[in-house]
Amino acid sequence: MYAKIIVAVDVAELEKGERIFRKATTLLDAAGSLVLLNVVEDLPGYYVADISVDLMVKARQESEQLLVGLREKVGLAADIEIRQGAPAREILAAAEHRKADLIIVASHVPDISNYFIGATADRVVRHAKCSVLIDR
Repeated sequence: MYAKIIVAVDVAELEKGERIFRKATTLLDAAGSLVLLNVVEDLPGYYVADISVDLMVKARQESEQLLVGLREKVGLAADIEIRQGAPAREILAAAEHRKADLIIVASHVPDISNYFIGATADRVVRHAKCSVLIDR
């Protein structure tokens, strides 16, 4: 059983997020805690000049609302954290900051460039200082 689990949720794929959130609850120690994490990716520099800062603020707010909805749907306690940046880097930073002992992340169907697991999941697995569960 794990004491602190980071559940990395892509809000574009909430069904997968719900599945890994439910899985996390089965692996959690009775006194443990969960963190639902979403990373809002930074926009490439050539887009930044054409959009307002409000767009990124709105993306963060929408992500938080979706995670709150997911938490309410599942009916379990979890902290919610929204980060901004490169997904793998931010997932790893959140896990280290919160002293997580497990990260759960869903993997997409890979293409030829990342045949076995997705690019973000692959980076998390290679660089995490704690256990990682990849759900497919």
